[in-house]
Amino acid sequence: MRSLFVRIFLSYWVAQALFFVLAILVASAMRPSREIANLQAQQSKFLAEALQASQTGGDNATWRYLRGIHDTQHIRLYIFDEQGKDILSRKPPEWIIRAEGGSMHPADTFWGRFRQFQFLRNNLTGPDGHRYVLITELPPEEHALMGPHGFPGLGLLIGIVSSGLVCYILALYLTSPVQRLREAAQKLASGDLTARAGSAQSRRHDEMAELVRDFDRMAERLQGLVDGQKRLLTDISHELRSPLARLTVALELARQRSGSDATSALDRIDRESTRLNEMIQKLLTIVRLESAEESIRKVQVHLEQIINEVARDASFEAQNRHCDVDVAIVDDCIVSGDPGLLHSAIENVVRNAIRYTQEGTSVQVRLEQGQGRRGEEAVVRVTDSGPGVPEDSIDKLFEPFYRIDDARGRQTGGVGLGLAITQRAVSLHSGTIRAANRPQGGLMVEIRLPLATVGVPESMTPQTPTPVPTR
Repeated sequence: MRSLFVRIFLSYWVAQALFFVLAILVASAMRPSREIANLQAQQSKFLAEALQASQTGGDNATWRYLRGIHDTQHIRLYIFDEQGKDILSRKPPEWIIRAEGGSMHPADTFWGRFRQFQFLRNNLTGPDGHRYVLITELPPEEHALMGPHGFPGLGLLIGIVSSGLVCYILALYLTSPVQRLREAAQKLASGDLTARAGSAQSRRHDEMAELVRDFDRMAERLQGLVDGQKRLLTDISHELRSPLARLTVALELARQRSGSDATSALDRIDRESTRLNEMIQKLLTIVRLESAEESIRKVQVHLEQIINEVARDASFEAQNRHCDVDVAIVDDCIVSGDPGLLHSAIENVVRNAIRYTQEGTSVQVRLEQGQGRRGEEAVVRVTDSGPGVPEDSIDKLFEPFYRIDDARGRQTGGVGLGLAITQRAVSLHSGTIRAANRPQGGLMVEIRLPLATVGVPESMTPQTPTPVPTR
């Protein structure tokens, strides 16, 4: 029982029902009964008159007397002699026999008030000096707890149902802000910074309402900070492009006017300028991906074709390290998405694996179908034979500018943006990405994308994906 609403509802309802039943029990047990008191006072009289009728008229007179008592006072009398036999030689009901033996509580006791059959039991001495047991069966009584013959009373049922309705409304009132907070927090965690938990029509002014308003203020502040960061990143990237363009022109002029002694220095400036230009392009790509969730172009795409294209292009880069790229297509998976973004996402992971796998080894790329929480998914796994990643750094691999080893990043030319671009591209397609170290060594990166539900015409699968900067 993990739901706060269910806990509050059931606890309040059980408490209300117990209080209701307990109040009825106490009231029913403690309320005065004039009927019982009057009958107790007449027990000796009933016995004497019944015995007198038996002596004067026999069993017929005794029967007429007991019948008259039943007709006038609606009670039944059973008289047992010292041997435990009914004086009229009748066969009483089983519960009367048990009552005569003293194994049942009479109506003038606490527990006897709640029995299905209510009676009085008296040990009396008759006018003839013999001992008798008088059992007086009381008429069925309608009371708040038990109806006739022990069936639950309508009042008890109405009380429990009405208390349940009140507790349901109360629990809903108490937990509805918590549910809204949870939904808004989930949206914020998924990247929707416009999510809010409050309602403009809400008139609540209690602690929960204050918590909701504080959460909304926090969300507004967070949205403002993130939007400001995006604008700053975009503005800086755009502003750096103009100086870089002028630097490229000046570099070409310097090559023309300088001698061979300055060639190495100018080549170094050219490499750093190119690297800076690529970094700016990737920053702009990240900003575009974070703000293009509703506007990306989605068609149905065969992942097999994209993986084969990526592997074919990456194999040229792998030759420099005496490596190759092995592709295993288990299932032809069709997803709905932007071909260029999907191409970039897979290419970034494959090229990252090529850079860090050991020389002379292979990078494995495998495509198959898998079962996820939301149904069938396309699963792309890229594995290498490199040194792997420290366990405390795996979750940071997809953060912008994060590199495990800055020196190694400079040697391979990486700036820590390729996997960040991949993570955002996969998220835009409602997919997930994770990394894990392999037991035999190396790193495995797994991309999961939901499968498309409708078949795809061949014309809808692009042959040339839209280029997106890679790592």
